[in-house]
Amino acid sequence: METTAETPSPSGTPGPRPLVPRDDPDALIELHGVTKTYRTGETEFTALDRIDLRIAAGEFVGVVGPSGSGKSTLLNLMAAIDRPDRGDVVVGGVEVSQLSENDAARWRGRNLGVIFQFFQLLPTLSLADNVMLPMDLCDVHPRAERPEVARDLLGRVGLAGHADKLPSQVSGGQQQRAAIARALANDAPIIVGDEPTGNLDSASAASMMALFDTLVAAGRTVVLVTHDRELAERTGRTVTVRDGVLTEQGGGSR
Repeated sequence: METTAETPSPSGTPGPRPLVPRDDPDALIELHGVTKTYRTGETEFTALDRIDLRIAAGEFVGVVGPSGSGKSTLLNLMAAIDRPDRGDVVVGGVEVSQLSENDAARWRGRNLGVIFQFFQLLPTLSLADNVMLPMDLCDVHPRAERPEVARDLLGRVGLAGHADKLPSQVSGGQQQRAAIARALANDAPIIVGDEPTGNLDSASAASMMALFDTLVAAGRTVVLVTHDRELAERTGRTVTVRDGVLTEQGGGSR
C-alpha cells in the first residue's frame, strides 16, 4: 500500500501526498540526492552537490565546515526556507521541498524552531513580545498564558530581567539568547540553529549547549551549524560539509 502523509494544500486544507521511499524508517529528517546551485550574473555556484543525509528523531547533530561550504544552505533546506534544484527533503514524512511558501511557513511554525545567525528580532518589539510572536502567528498556547510562557523561556536563557527591553537595549549576545528563547516558543519537535552560539562568550555558549542537551534528553531533535569544533564535539554526531559535499559523519562526545 502506498504510504501518504497529511500535508497542507495551497488552500490550507490538509490532503494526502505520496512520500519519497524511506531508506531508513527511523529517520526524521531525510535528504535524498539534494543539489542546490546559486547564480550571480553569469557565475554559477553549487552550494550543495548530491547530498544524502538522514537524522533520526532525538539526535543532536552538529554541522561543521569552512565558511561558504554549504552549511547554512543545508539548514535552510531542512527548514523549508529554501528548496533544492534537484533531490528531495523529507521531514517527519512531509516532502517539504514541494510545499508552497505559505504552506511551508505554516508547517515550519508548528514543526521547527529556527535560530537565525543574525537574530532576526523585530526592533520595535520587546524581547518578550519577540518570543510571543511565533505563539501568536501559529496560535500556540492559550492567549492569556503566552506572556508567562515567554518570560519563562527568557528566564531559561538568562534574560529574566530583560524581558521588557527592546533588542537595541541589550547586547548582541543577549539578542542571541532571546532568539534561542523564541525558537522554543512553540514547543516544536525539531530545533535548527545557524551559529546559535557565535555571539556568545564561552560561559554563555556552554550554558546554551547544556540547554540543548536538556531538549534532546526530552526527545527533541537538534541540528546546529557551528564553526566551533569543540562545541560540535559535544553533540551526538558531527557532519562535515566541504565544498558542498558531506565529507565526514562522525560521532560526538556525548
